[in-house]
Amino acid sequence: MSATALRRVFILGVPVDDVTEEEACTFAERCLANGGVHQFATVNPEFIMAAQHNAAFMHVLQHTALNVPDGIGVLWAARRKGAPLRARVAGVDLMVRLCALAAQRGWRVFLLGAQPGVAARAAALLRERYPSLRVCGTFAGSPRPEEATEIVQYIRAAAPHLLFVAYGAPAQDLWLATYLPLLQTPEQGLIGMGVGGAFDFIAGVQRRAPKWVQRIGLEWFYRLVRQPWRWRRQRALVHFVWRVLREEVKL
Repeated sequence: MSATALRRVFILGVPVDDVTEEEACTFAERCLANGGVHQFATVNPEFIMAAQHNAAFMHVLQHTALNVPDGIGVLWAARRKGAPLRARVAGVDLMVRLCALAAQRGWRVFLLGAQPGVAARAAALLRERYPSLRVCGTFAGSPRPEEATEIVQYIRAAAPHLLFVAYGAPAQDLWLATYLPLLQTPEQGLIGMGVGGAFDFIAGVQRRAPKWVQRIGLEWFYRLVRQPWRWRRQRALVHFVWRVLREEVKL
């Protein structure tokens, strides 16, 4: 299933879907009901800028089933294009919402990535929140090709409906594009979604910004204050703004 039924806004060549969190969950239900494998991505300005210099990453983002707008900068750019997106859909929030839905529907969930022990801790806390949640496996591992065979075999044996991968972008998204087709089974559908630092937030390894900071769109600044080393990554936001404005001039 593609996202052709959804309204897509292209920002510097990267498609972003105009969905709310609830609509993304409804879309996920449809994907699983139809069977096959489906890749979701959580697009923010860093993704978009990385894709400008990484053709493989751009290709992946242009062929995913769903790209949710994860980042206030993405919403800003869409408004500048005259095609506003209705809501920000943060990757960690969508993951938690999908886990809640999985607990209701009986879907199996697999957590892959992050530092050793973090995925297991996140899974335990998710099960505390949603006692009916069926976590069929957790694995740290890495996106290195030499580990792929073991990881693919482990995930296939677990047969999840939802596979969350926390390798960071673009590694997680490239990994999913490469190996998700190998995880397909004829009996059920499978959704793979890269979630970046979501396991860290759920497990309490990293503290997320307060809700009021998230609402005013300054979660990125909160993370920068708490993690000053991120300043190099935040330069991408400056380049993103410049590229979007330059694109307007061209038009």
